[in-house]
Amino acid sequence: MSVDLLTVKRVARLARIAVSEEDAERMTGELNAILGFVEQLNEVDVSGVEPMTSVTPMEMKKRQDVVTDGSKAADIVANAPATEENFFLVPKVVE
Repeated sequence: MSVDLLTVKRVARLARIAVSEEDAERMTGELNAILGFVEQLNEVDVSGVEPMTSVTPMEMKKRQDVVTDGSKAADIVANAPATEENFFLVPKVVE
């Protein structure tokens, strides 16, 4: 895949980045070099390689899936000006 000057300008416009003519020409070469490197990665044979989340083998930490109220109701309403049975009390706004 190759990037031309018009593509660089279009991407810059879509990204809302002001790019001068000489910067656009420089970026064309840089983007083509990056895409060339990515194409080299496609040549690597990864069949039989398991996907991994880290370079060191580890198991994700899991918690028990239990439904609870969070035991935080008192903490949540602690700074409220008025509460009743862990509910916020607000003035009536509609008569």
